This record gives sequence, structure tokens and C-alpha cells, in this order.
Amino acid sequence: MSRDFLYNEIANGIAGQIKTGVLKSGDKLPSVRMLCEEHGISMNTAKRVFLELEAQSLIDSKPQSGYFVSRLPYLKLPLPAVSRPSARANDNEPDELTSKVYANMGNDALTLFSISAPAGELLPLAKLKKDIVQATRDLKEAGTAYEPLQGNVKLRRIVAIRSLGWGGHLHEDDLITTNGAMNAVSLCLMALGKPGDTIAMESPCYSGMLQLAISLGFKVLELPTHPVTGLEIAALKAAIPKINLCLLVPNFNTPLGSCMPDEHKKEIVALLAKHNIPLIEDDIYGDLYFGTQRPKCCKSFDKEGNVLWCSSVSKTLAPGYRVGWVAPGKYKAQLLKLKLIHAISSATIIQESVANFLGSGKYENHLRHLRRTLQSNYQHYVHAIAEYFPEGTKTSRPQGGLAIWVELSKGADTKQLYDLAIKRSISIAPGRMFTLQNQFENCMRLCIGLPWSADIRLKLKQLGQLAKSI
Repeated sequence: MSRDFLYNEIANGIAGQIKTGVLKSGDKLPSVRMLCEEHGISMNTAKRVFLELEAQSLIDSKPQSGYFVSRLPYLKLPLPAVSRPSARANDNEPDELTSKVYANMGNDALTLFSISAPAGELLPLAKLKKDIVQATRDLKEAGTAYEPLQGNVKLRRIVAIRSLGWGGHLHEDDLITTNGAMNAVSLCLMALGKPGDTIAMESPCYSGMLQLAISLGFKVLELPTHPVTGLEIAALKAAIPKINLCLLVPNFNTPLGSCMPDEHKKEIVALLAKHNIPLIEDDIYGDLYFGTQRPKCCKSFDKEGNVLWCSSVSKTLAPGYRVGWVAPGKYKAQLLKLKLIHAISSATIIQESVANFLGSGKYENHLRHLRRTLQSNYQHYVHAIAEYFPEGTKTSRPQGGLAIWVELSKGADTKQLYDLAIKRSISIAPGRMFTLQNQFENCMRLCIGLPWSADIRLKLKQLGQLAKSI
């Protein structure tokens, strides 16, 4: 067993005991020497275990005394309840608040808790620049020629190989490259549906998906969603007669960060296949898991070619590169036709450079660091929320991804909070953005993709004070 794997296994084992309450706040942990003897590891590996647990804010070290389980406010903050949207599909125009919030994108004068993307400081920018230069040297005609319609062969091959990690078993010919995951989802919706069709989604759901569905003339049926396990299967079963399509984010969806258990994914895939209802799966956050293993996808259980698996590097590597892909199953011909009409080709140099990065060890190394940072950020955020936000605040407990969902007491208005926060140079994503219905007015999504610092803590403190004022 490699040292990296062993240290992660031990650290995650202790973390699990803390989170489940086996080890309680204030409990003393074994010493470094005892940990070495118990697991047969070196002093350096044992110290690395404790450093990892400290980084997650799970333990504290006390000079001359050892390591102790820290105060865990996130276990005291209650979970939000399962959402209960109306069982009636609608085609309401999305709240204009979405456009208002996203107008802040790229504004360096604001602390952007509102934009679900990793900050540039967390990305391997220098290495990416080198790969861009290398791509211009390697490609025919320096990358000025059109790509094949299906997309960069090297990129498709590497994405197919990586799919083995979650049970995908894809072949390069199963994939089509796109301009980001949203472009992939858009092509899927246009290929599979028509204006007036009803599409089932989780509730709350990413605002961009809601806007896209409505712009294409769909009616949206929002389904009850658990903050930990995701879509409620019973609600989906009841909705089957009403829907033509299903669009889900099973792994660490935004804004809740929930992760659907494998048995739920398998059941949903079989259910939809039985009724010949296509499932569009957005797996854009799948690589950002906090545990020891990447979760499987719905596509892992797809035997009929009925799942259209979409993803990209927008949340892990380079949001602005707009490199994504889709494995459309039995709908490949329809998507290729639409791509030809709407795009002709993908960006040649960018796809080649991303393929080079994904195919090297640099990507996995980057992901390990990014996942560790995001998990640590989550712990820091919840500590701050528990300390500074109003009594009665609830938070989600994401198992991966870039978001934390915060629910204030009934009567609080996060639209009003947004207006107050902007005056302090803080941008949040009010909960009303993530639904077409009148719900989640007292909720908000906060991005955890900003490097933790004293300034971020201060901004959360200010946000908590403003929340108390409303």
C-alpha cells in the first residue's frame, strides 16, 4: 500500500469516527508514537495524518498535551429539511435576480460567494499556460484548423480512460466534445425534447439549468430533494406520467451539495429506462469528492444507452476554457447533427491543451490539492457560520463540490440580504435563484472555492451580522 493511500485511509478513518460521534468534542487522540505502533507507519506519516485532520478543522493540538477533537459546530447546526416544491410543472420566467447576481461575475472588487467556481489562486495557471504553448507547437497548422465534428480525439480518449474510475467503461467514440457542460446539456435538451414538454429536476436546482429549460420552451417539474441523499425517488415515481425528460446532478449538486447513493442511482436509471424517459446527467462536480473514492454516476448503471452523461473541466481546472463533453448513448446521431448546426467545431488549441493536462499526472495531483482545500474551506465556513450567523441557522453538509446551502429562519429575506451585502462588497446567491416557485426566500448558496483567509472570515462575520439585522 502506498504511503499516500495509507495516510489518507488513516486520516479518513479518524475523521469518520469524529463525524459520526464515536470520537466526541474534547476527546484526546492517540499520540504520534502510538499511531505509529498501531498502524505500523513512520513518524512522518503519522504527523501527516494529524496535519490533515487539523487542516479539516477536526482536531486541535495543545502544546505538551497532544491532539484533541475540536469543537464541531457543523454537527450542531441542523440540516435543512427535504424540499417540498409544488407538484405542478410550470414555465414561469426565472426570477430576474439571477441576471442581477451573475452580472457580478469577474468583478474583482467583490467577494464573490455567489459564483460557484474555484478561484484562480487554486488553479495551476502556470502549467496551463505551458500546455497552451505546447498545443500550438504539436497541432497541425498550429491549431488553426477545424477539429473533427466529434471533437479532439486525444481528449475523448483520455476522458474515456478516466471513466473507468467511476465504472463508466466508455470508449472514445462514445463521446462528443462541447463548449462546456452547459453546452452539452443544451444540445441534449434540444435533441430530446420540444417546446411544451415537461422536464423533471431537483429542487433547489442550479439557476442556469432552469433558465436554459425555460428558454427552450420546456415546463419544469421541481421534485423534492434531500440535502444529503438528493432526489426523492418516491416523488420521481409519482411524476413519471407527467414527464418527458429528466435532468439530474446526482453528485454534489449545487446548491445543496448532496450525493445520491449508488442504489438510488441504479433504481432511477432502471425506472426511467423502463418508461423510455431520457436521463440527462450533469456530473460536473463528480471529481470534487471529499471522501476516499469518486462516486459512481448514473451512467455507471446504464444498460440501454438512455443516460446522457455530461461533464467538463469548468469546476476543476479552467472555467474560462469552456471545455466539456457528453456521452449521449443511443442519442449520439441527434447530438452530432445539432453540434454541426450550432458549433461546427470546438476550440482546437484549448481542447488539445486540456487533453495534455488531463493525460499527465499533473491533473490528479491538482485534484488532490483542490479537494483537500475545498474540504478544509467547508469546515472553516461552517465554523464561521456557527459563530456569527443568527440562532436557528441551518446548513447543508456537502460531501463534495463547491457550495454550501444556508437556511435562515422563516421570515428572513435573502434578496434583501443580497442588497445589503453588496454595499459591503459581498455578493451572495439568494435561494430564490434556484427555483421557479415561491420558495427558498430565506436561503442562500455560498461558494467555498475562495482561498480561506482572515478577510474571508471577516466577510462571513459581516454577512452574519447583516443576516441578524433582517
